[in-house]
Amino acid sequence: MIVTKFTEAFGVEHPIVCGGMTGVGRAELIAAVANAGALGFLSALSYPTPAALDEAIRQTRGLTDRVFGVNLTMLPTINPVPYDEYVQVIADNKISIVETAGSNPAPFMPTFKAAGIKVVHKTVAVRHSLTAQRIGVDALSVDGFECAGHPGEEDIPSLVLIPAVAAKVDLPIIASGGFATGSGLAAALALGADAINMGTRFVASLEAPVHVNVKNQIVANTERDTKLVFRKFSNTARVAKNAVSERIIEIEKQDGTTFADIAALASGARGREQVLAQGDVDGGLWWAGQSQGLITNIASCQEIVSTIVAEAEEIIRGRLTSVIA
Repeated sequence: MIVTKFTEAFGVEHPIVCGGMTGVGRAELIAAVANAGALGFLSALSYPTPAALDEAIRQTRGLTDRVFGVNLTMLPTINPVPYDEYVQVIADNKISIVETAGSNPAPFMPTFKAAGIKVVHKTVAVRHSLTAQRIGVDALSVDGFECAGHPGEEDIPSLVLIPAVAAKVDLPIIASGGFATGSGLAAALALGADAINMGTRFVASLEAPVHVNVKNQIVANTERDTKLVFRKFSNTARVAKNAVSERIIEIEKQDGTTFADIAALASGARGREQVLAQGDVDGGLWWAGQSQGLITNIASCQEIVSTIVAEAEEIIRGRLTSVIA
């Protein structure tokens, strides 16, 4: 067993996290992650209303008696999101851990702290990590440039970003971006992290509530099969390489392009419906990290977690020790 500041602080058996994934982080996946001894975050915005999130929390608790958290991602949206109401649902349900992402969570920190909720905040730079520590979060999920989703605009990979943050903060660090194997977990610990966050690896799990075509595509893809979209609008996002992401990049290259020119292609609803639900992997944008080049099978969450931990333990006890003269 690998014991770290993360496992001790958050009461989790293994130093592995499934961070929030809109459209994917639903009850059946998060309960499976928890039952495997890792920490999963139910994605609040996978549910269209706070009442629906309330029901999802109850559903998850019906599937596991282990700790799990809720992710609240705060980003600009076309339609206003009642974040205050989602926060209240989280507090009322006595959720013990929240993962925040996007905007600064400072406005909600008093509510979280009053409810005894520990906060993990996602950051993509050293300066963001220092700000998060200053406002009182309990841990950081640090996203390297390899990650799916929004890696920021500075293009710093995990190999550099994780130790750079670890040298500046005192909080437990969850390394995110490029992790899908036991060697990745061992490497993250060596870099100063206390756990790893995996998104793409858990999408390719038996329990992930997405079409099997998506899972098969992740296994078939290599590390080269992602694209960076929205760079022109300073909102870079790493997504799977497909017809839609390549078309968006073509449009972005044109002079005078505005987000309105790609809005229909970039629609989150389109990606969730046509790709995740219906299995048309070219039907819309969908998130995938470069770690898909390391994923060779679709497996249960239990198998994923136990295999990664066993591989990491073998590397730490064997390979790394053997190279010391």
